[in-house]
Amino acid sequence: MPRPTAAQLAYGSATVIVSTIAMLLLSQTSTGVGVAVISAAALALGLLVALTVPLPRRRGRHAAARGTRPAAAVPGTVRADAGTDTAARVPEPRTAPVEHSVHH
Repeated sequence: MPRPTAAQLAYGSATVIVSTIAMLLLSQTSTGVGVAVISAAALALGLLVALTVPLPRRRGRHAAARGTRPAAAVPGTVRADAGTDTAARVPEPRTAPVEHSVHH
């Protein structure tokens, strides 16, 4: 199982704290059993939120090891395996438009 990210820990912890306070204030319970039930429900909700936070996509060497392809690197470039030949292709150089000089 992969380690949780900082975002997962932050969202899960914030959910537990906020939902516990909100449920305790709304229910106005003062018994130990009521507080325990609310705490357990808030903990379950925080765990659910932490697990549903989207994970960042891996790129580079790790993606190749997992069998996935990295996202498109640079717009305008052509991948070496995109065509039928295996030689790497280089895109044409871009030229800047020529500006017309204004004579004073």
